[in-house]
Amino acid sequence: MFGSLWFLSLATFPWLLAQAIDHGLHPRQIGPLLGWAGLGLLIGITNAVLGIMRHRSMTKLRLAVAAHTADLVMTHATRLGAALPRRVTAGEVVTIGISDVWTIGRAMNVGGVGVASVVANIAIAALLFHTSHILAVVVLIGVPLVALIVGPLLGRTQKAGSRYREQQGELNSRLVDVLGGLKILNGLGGKDAHLARYERQSARLRDQGYQVGGPSSWIGAIGDGLPVVFIGVVIWLAARLAASGDITIGQLIAVYGYTAMLVIPVSVLIFCGFDVTHGLVAARRVTNFLRIPLDDPSGRPAPPGPARLHDPESGVYAEPGQLTALAGDGAAIVERLGRYGPTTATWGGVPLEEIAQPEIRSRILVAHQDADLFAGPLNAVVAGPATPDDLRVEAAIDAAAATDVATSADRPVEWGGRNLSGGQRQRLRLARALYADPEMLLAVEPTSAVDAHTEAAIAERLSTARAGRGTLVTTTSPVLLDRADTVHYLVDGRVAATGTHRSLLADEPGYRALVSRVFGEDE
Repeated sequence: MFGSLWFLSLATFPWLLAQAIDHGLHPRQIGPLLGWAGLGLLIGITNAVLGIMRHRSMTKLRLAVAAHTADLVMTHATRLGAALPRRVTAGEVVTIGISDVWTIGRAMNVGGVGVASVVANIAIAALLFHTSHILAVVVLIGVPLVALIVGPLLGRTQKAGSRYREQQGELNSRLVDVLGGLKILNGLGGKDAHLARYERQSARLRDQGYQVGGPSSWIGAIGDGLPVVFIGVVIWLAARLAASGDITIGQLIAVYGYTAMLVIPVSVLIFCGFDVTHGLVAARRVTNFLRIPLDDPSGRPAPPGPARLHDPESGVYAEPGQLTALAGDGAAIVERLGRYGPTTATWGGVPLEEIAQPEIRSRILVAHQDADLFAGPLNAVVAGPATPDDLRVEAAIDAAAATDVATSADRPVEWGGRNLSGGQRQRLRLARALYADPEMLLAVEPTSAVDAHTEAAIAERLSTARAGRGTLVTTTSPVLLDRADTVHYLVDGRVAATGTHRSLLADEPGYRALVSRVFGEDE
């Protein structure tokens, strides 16, 4: 509304100017001159107010659209939860949140000044028709002609922009991965190799950007230049009509005002097409993300009490109230037992995929060694979503042998635990899992980043802290394996043998070699 009224007030001013010239200035009539000039002043003030309101409303609309889109993305990401990194890269989410939402917001211009520009073109054509039929026909033909010239360029921009946006998400994913593993890369000496790979991918993205910039630059040139050529044609025709006496001097000046003002809506329409083209590219990425299916929370009731977890694909089972260890690469098995993805695992004989997800999440906890740590006071980080209980926090930290981290209950922990060492982060994650006290805890390599002394302390305290509760860990640590009630020796993701740590050492050469190879033990 504000945009349309603003454009109409712009179009009205040349008509008022023509009346002031033809009825006041040319016949030297001071009264009509002042009257029409006064109306022009009033329209000018109105135009200024409408211009401010148009700009305010469009800015609010763009911001509201961007914020609402960001809310939708964040809400969906939160609902996906731990399944998010398994389905989309972190770089893609970052690019959506930083770039795409604002691009979509800019595309909303078409709903404001874009519609207003169409209204303005129709209004100016009507005014010109009242002045000269020929001039009106030129305007009505010229605007679609501009669209025909710009249309193919917009199509090329959209295709090139889609490829550019895809490569941009991949590059951001690599950057996020490199930054997340920078300390490890430094230690392994792989920093230069990853830098070279990033530079090559960045160069490809730059070249793709040139392909986007080619048609985009032509759109910019046409948007600024073609309307000026359009003005020249219309003014030339109007001047010939004025010279022949078909239109008055005031009407000639009005035609100039109409066509000069027409530059604005024509340029706006061109750049709205440009914004919509980029907005569609961004919107496809956002809608693709929002189409990622959520896990169905509905399903059958879970077993009424503690029950066995069983994974038929590997042959692994975890009994309630016991400490079970997987010797070998058991991360995929833990994923299936925790129902993070397709699974044939059962819980108390009931297929996990048929059980209501909230019940699984409230009673079975998967603790990954790379799980994120949120920023906040230490006790809040350990307590997670629960209200911190200082005594329980202290007990969980002690069980995880993380007392060196707990200098105070309100010690600040930065996002991702950046102010902690790798071993401290790992023990803090374990403390958080122990504080949650789930019915069944599935922990992936909970001691891989600690020294032997700390590992022995964790092994001793873990079995005590989880007494009466089911626990499954993936590990090749002899001290943890020795504490386990049951050890599953895995080969190629399947159980090759089951027993205690000591019986497997005696009876299984492969198991003995695995433990010896990892820890350099001869016995």
